[in-house]
Amino acid sequence: MRWNAVAKGFIAVMVLARPAQAQHLLMPMDDQQANHLKAYGITFSALTDGIRSEWLLNYRGGSFLVPDLPSLRRSAALAGVTFEVVDGARVAQIRKEIADGNMDAVPLEKAPRIAVYTPPDAPPWDDAVTLALVYAGIPYEKLWDDDVLNTDLSKYDWIHLHHEDFTGQQNKLFLGFRDAPWFIQSRDRDLATARRHGLADIPALKKAVADRLRAFVDRGGFLFAMCGATETLELAMGAKLVDIAGPFSDGTPMDPDADAKMDWSRTFAVQGAHLEFAAGVNAMSDIDGHQVNVPSRRQPLGTFTLFGFSAKFDPVATMLVQDHRTVIGDYYGVTTSFLRKVLKPGATVLAHEEGAPWVKYIHGSYGQGSWTYLGGHDPEDPQHNIGAPPTDLALHPNSPGYRLILNNVLFPAAKKKPLKT
Repeated sequence: MRWNAVAKGFIAVMVLARPAQAQHLLMPMDDQQANHLKAYGITFSALTDGIRSEWLLNYRGGSFLVPDLPSLRRSAALAGVTFEVVDGARVAQIRKEIADGNMDAVPLEKAPRIAVYTPPDAPPWDDAVTLALVYAGIPYEKLWDDDVLNTDLSKYDWIHLHHEDFTGQQNKLFLGFRDAPWFIQSRDRDLATARRHGLADIPALKKAVADRLRAFVDRGGFLFAMCGATETLELAMGAKLVDIAGPFSDGTPMDPDADAKMDWSRTFAVQGAHLEFAAGVNAMSDIDGHQVNVPSRRQPLGTFTLFGFSAKFDPVATMLVQDHRTVIGDYYGVTTSFLRKVLKPGATVLAHEEGAPWVKYIHGSYGQGSWTYLGGHDPEDPQHNIGAPPTDLALHPNSPGYRLILNNVLFPAAKKKPLKT
């Protein structure tokens, strides 16, 4: 009896000492996931710690596969992120499913260095990307005009643009808010910055900033923009030698030949757009199909549909549309959408509204880098009126619209694969 007890104890020790069969943690990104947004943060944290991860494109909503480490289990559990412990046999089965279908396993190698172009006095909830980064626990640095003009931007892999007006007209908010203290403070701050850099006015400052951002992409950077930053960055880059400053509240007219003088070779996404700066009209151009701030032409909100791409042949586009929904409710922004007729042939449409002349989500390459534009301001605040309360992402942990933002944050970490022909 005594020998049997010792033997049983020895066997128990041997069982505990065996190498764990569970080799990975699978964070599913389909409807089984309790917190989609924080799953990106767990993956980003793993990369920051030098832990190799994989993005399983088109597999259960774009799942993440990470090593089974106590630190990652603990982090995922504390964040409320659903994970499954998968052994070697199950991983092999998943890889076979991926090999046989329209799926791919993309290695994620290194956490990208992230910067957000945002005013120094802007609250974090005022920008959807900043809000997503904070909620997911992804670190970032803040940039503003002085930083863009004085810093070597190559130190960053990915830059997001706040909903800034790069024409320098401050989103024409002077039409309704010229006497508001926050508007006066913003205007005076930007004018002081312009003069500090030897520039004549705010439009000249924003043109200089836009040019630096263009160079950042040209040299290999990843740029992501939403809302009015998309449209106005295009106009500022193309207006190198064009006066796009007016009209301000004094009615100063814009260059009447501005359309003809635009250099569309300098822009990322659009060409042949019509600049619209008529006094009293809160629109920048005809790029935006919704014209949200022009009530007489405001288009109603519908839904937009994500395109399906071949994961093996077009992995970048596939990464950018990973989601657990393919049809998503639309939402307004200073720029809500992009008319098809002004898009350059090289722009890839990632999402559109069925039957509409506009698209919602676009991507493309420029020089050695790439850009991505997502129309609208806040995926969980369709109207987004000035002064509206901040969006609480704890109430929207499974937001398909916010997932599009975080796809862009993570995709620069992907190991580049040779193109298949």
